[in-house]
Amino acid sequence: MIRLFKHYVPNAVLLLGLLDVVLLVAAGELGWILRAHQVGMAALPMTTRAPQLFGYAAFIEVAMVAVGVYGADALQSLRYAMARLIVAISLGVIALSVLYFMIPQISFWRSNLLYAMVLSVLLLIFLRVLLGKTLGSQVFKRRIVVLGAGPRAARLKVLSKGPGAGFAVVGYVSMSEANRVIPEAIARDAIYNLADHVVLLNASEVVLALEERRNALPLKDLLRVKTTGVHVNEISTFLERETGRVDLDSVNPSWLIFSDGFSSGRMVSSAFKRLFDIGASLLLLVLTLPLVLVTAIAIRLESKGPAFYRQRRVGLYGVGFDVIKLRSMRQDAEVGGKAVWAEKDDPRITRIGRVIRKLRIDELPQCWSVLKGEMSFVGPRPERPQFVEDLEQKLPYYAERHMVKPGITGWAQINYPYGASIEDSRQKLEYDLFYAKNYSPFLDLLILLQTIRVVLFPAGAR
Repeated sequence: MIRLFKHYVPNAVLLLGLLDVVLLVAAGELGWILRAHQVGMAALPMTTRAPQLFGYAAFIEVAMVAVGVYGADALQSLRYAMARLIVAISLGVIALSVLYFMIPQISFWRSNLLYAMVLSVLLLIFLRVLLGKTLGSQVFKRRIVVLGAGPRAARLKVLSKGPGAGFAVVGYVSMSEANRVIPEAIARDAIYNLADHVVLLNASEVVLALEERRNALPLKDLLRVKTTGVHVNEISTFLERETGRVDLDSVNPSWLIFSDGFSSGRMVSSAFKRLFDIGASLLLLVLTLPLVLVTAIAIRLESKGPAFYRQRRVGLYGVGFDVIKLRSMRQDAEVGGKAVWAEKDDPRITRIGRVIRKLRIDELPQCWSVLKGEMSFVGPRPERPQFVEDLEQKLPYYAERHMVKPGITGWAQINYPYGASIEDSRQKLEYDLFYAKNYSPFLDLLILLQTIRVVLFPAGAR
């Protein structure tokens, strides 16, 4: 994996992305040459239109990231990849057409976009057909050796078999666990030199997955492995990198304290985030005002009650604030003001409400909270005080998610479908802690782009 702005990018994804950029530039150039030939114009050197070509490639590449072209599903399924590619290229071309219309001086013929679009679809699909299953094969997977043969090691075994896994376990070493569950594990006593064993397996990483670490850490072995150039990782750090979340079953307070991260409060990054929030919220409030007003009228016509409603939420450092949303449920959705989890196919949701929830239109008024500084565009979703009190009692480290400003969208929202249970909250908490720990402007940008995928391909919105 390559670490880019504190975010890990799989080698296969990085390679595919670079090849896609090359093919997109080629598609733009071929489209321009084809159009020039049709009008009888001599083809000038490629360098004369390099900014337009790379601009075309950049727009399409951003759209591809936004709709999930580089997700695990798209890497495993050609049909899935084709559908996402067509959507992404169409969105990118539409955006470029609007830009060229507004600023014709930077255009390299809007008519040329049609040819470039068709060629891009053909070339990128051909690339994926050519590569086939190679991107998800053992070629791009890191080879790891697991020290341990208990339930934690079994979790790594299951994770390695999952679709999109970026690693393969090439060996297990039993460290005399009482609850051994990996039958193929080799006993440590049967290995004369663990470092040589790891090198012979051609492993690039050793993961420590012991059930009990007190007086059980094989420090001498780990030191020798480390000096051979093989990375040594503890299971919590490894799972954080591979899954994009903080694993609550394996972490402990000392790991959270001494591991890298939790820099969201730094002055420069905080100032950048706030400036973006102010600018983007003002722009969205102005641009979406007609849509919000039309939706509000539709809500009033369908059911009795106000079109907007206020609801108390828990924000930064546990301080409460009122969030404003478009009403998507009946006015009597909560009897006596008692908070109730939303359910699948919840009967309290109105017909208009079902539509605006799927399209996230009901969230637009929250831009006012962003402008005031109570929320950010990106961050953990703010929960209601009644739920927070309950969840803080049942889930470890739940209060830590309030150390960053809540957001309209977030890492949990783009990675986990909508859920309304303690277990769902636990899963989302793991993603929220990952965001709080690994915040960077790059991660915020990635989340904002991926939110487009969630809006276009809604999964479980309630």
